[in-house]
Amino acid sequence: MTHDLTPKYTVPGIEREAAGRLIGVLRLRLHALNDLHLTLKHVHWNVVGPHFIAVHEMIDPQVDQVRDMADDVAERIAALGGVAQGTPGALVAERKWDDYSIGRADAIAHLGALDVVYTGVVEGMRAAVEEAGKIDPATEDLLIGQLRDLEQFQWFVRAHLESAGGALATGSATSETEAAARGAEVA
Repeated sequence: MTHDLTPKYTVPGIEREAAGRLIGVLRLRLHALNDLHLTLKHVHWNVVGPHFIAVHEMIDPQVDQVRDMADDVAERIAALGGVAQGTPGALVAERKWDDYSIGRADAIAHLGALDVVYTGVVEGMRAAVEEAGKIDPATEDLLIGQLRDLEQFQWFVRAHLESAGGALATGSATSETEAAARGAEVA
């Protein structure tokens, strides 16, 4: 979908065209964060096995924080003069990734898949930080704080997948299903 995201007004000190570029960057981050919090809740509901309670309880605080991140991004879009598209239709139409593909599964399998999901979200956030840094330090700062939290969440996930020697069970997996299968082998 192509939209003219140039707002009619924006915050002082940012040109309208630059604000439009920021809105475009933030819009994809909003979709990624909304998708992530729904994916995390899906995992919370569908995790099974001996590590169930540890993963079940680890996920809910991440859900809450990711929802707060989405809210902050949506409010920044609005402050810049844009429209925060938070509907499922907009998310599905504009996202650049596939839907989470793991259903009811062992905790370690889900964590393997989540590691791949977090990698995609973190890489997208890093690119957004870089782009925002060219235009607006306030937006860049918001995204840097979120990036730090997302990296910590991925670390929590990876702690369940890491051997004492520092090797990740899902190491070179490039898809959720491949990572889930490798994680399931460890469990």
